[in-house]
This record gives sequence, structure tokens and C-alpha cells, in this order.
Amino acid sequence: MLRDIFTKKKRYATIPSQEAKQDVPEGLMQKCPGCQKIFYRKELNRNLNVCPHCGHHHQLTAYERIDSLFDEGSFEEWDKQMVSNNPLDFPDYEGKLEKDRKKTGLNEAVVTGKGTIKDLPVAIAVMDSRFRMGSMGAVVGSKIANAIEQARKEGIPFLIFTASGGARMQEGVLSLMQMTKTSVAIQRFHADKGLMISIMTHPTTGGVSASFASLGDFNFAEPGALIGFAGRRIIEQTIREKLPEDFQTAEFQLKHGQLDRVIHRHEMKDMLHTIIDMHQRGESS
Repeated sequence: MLRDIFTKKKRYATIPSQEAKQDVPEGLMQKCPGCQKIFYRKELNRNLNVCPHCGHHHQLTAYERIDSLFDEGSFEEWDKQMVSNNPLDFPDYEGKLEKDRKKTGLNEAVVTGKGTIKDLPVAIAVMDSRFRMGSMGAVVGSKIANAIEQARKEGIPFLIFTASGGARMQEGVLSLMQMTKTSVAIQRFHADKGLMISIMTHPTTGGVSASFASLGDFNFAEPGALIGFAGRRIIEQTIREKLPEDFQTAEFQLKHGQLDRVIHRHEMKDMLHTIIDMHQRGESS
């Protein structure tokens, strides 16, 4: 009896059995890479995938991004049926594309369309890094160029949220050609006084960062986003110098004049609405 009263309690957690682990539904919890805390995924989703403790911006899917910005029921998708083929007969490329289609529910690494943000019409392209690392192939470039051209014809602003590892190697030079295609479309759009806002999210690298991602009238980014062309290790090996710890982060890019502003996800909708509203008022005056 006395032994039971004065026995010290264990200060460590009991490791759950394999059967207990299996009772927890897969995908129910998520660990934040910023603060290492573990959350219910639903709790994180309600906060737009922003960690409530450290503010780390977890990635959003393309449709989650659209839902967070557009008025309910206003989004109309464009070119959803477009799918990539295998122009260079790259081994197993078609199989990998099909695997990503099943995994993400997307036909390609970008979703385009139009809708309204607080009743203001706008065209949009949202890249999704779950599909082939958000890489830019011929279809991705064509969908973005088509969206820009449609925005030009309708006389509405164009938004793009980038998230990409760069050009898609399985399509070789055809992938690199999309840098020119999208840049020409943007030039035509600017010539007609169209408003383009680019928002770089994690990660925006390679040919995407070197083309349409950096050609907006306003170039924004989300906190902590990786933005750059070549990787840190390649640059350090080339210049034979150690780079700063925050190199290629959104905050580093802002400090060095490559961005206009770093915007928290919770402020994004209001900020975009304000800019679009000011632009429309300026055109009508």
C-alpha cells in the first residue's frame, strides 16, 4: 500500500503499440517544420495552412489557394482539359504524369481561370508543386500564356501564384521555350496597360523565377518562400564562398530590392483587392 503511494510516476511517454498507431487515421496530424509542433490537419487548414505558433506558411494546393481568395462560386476554370504528352519519348514520363494526376486530381501543374475578389473581376494562374514539383512544361507554359491573353482581351487584371522547381527536364528545350512564350504574352498584356501581380510562394526557382514570376507590375512573396535560380550548393561551389543563412528567402530578396513586399497569407486577399480597386479607379478617372 505505502509502496503504491510513494512510487514515483514515470516522466516519459509510453511508446504506443503498433496496433494503437494503426488506430490513428493517416493524415490526421501534421508536424510544422518551423517550430516542430504537431497539429490536427483540420486546425491548420482552418488557418489557411499557416502555423498558429510560429507563422510558418505551409503549402496550399491550387484549389485551396483559389478558395482562399475568390468570392464563393465565382471561379470559372480555363483549359482544364489540357494534358501533357511525351514529345521526346522520355522513359516512363507518361507513367509519372498519370501517377501525379491520380495523386493530385489535377491534369497539370497549374490551374487557370477567372473569378471575383470582393466583386472585382480578375484572371488567375496558380501553380501546384505537388504535380511534377510544379515544373514548367509545354502545357504549363501554354495555359499561363492563354490566361494572360484572355485577361488582355477581357481587360481584367492578371494574378499568378508561382510554386515551381523550374523547367521540366523531360521536355527539354520545349520546356525552356515557355520562358519566351509567357514573357511575350506578358509584354503584350503590359502594352495594353494590363495589371499583373506576381506572388512567389515556396519554392519558386529555375526558369520560372527567371521569367514570368519576376515580370509583374507588383512582385510579392509569402514569408519564408525560397526564391532563386540555381541552388545554394551550386552557387557556393561556383563562387567558392559561404552564402548567408537567409540567402534566397523572400525576406533576403526584399532586402536586396528583388521584391516589392512580403505579404502574410492572412493579409493577401485584402491587399490584392486594394491594388486591383486602385488600378480600376485610376483607369476610370
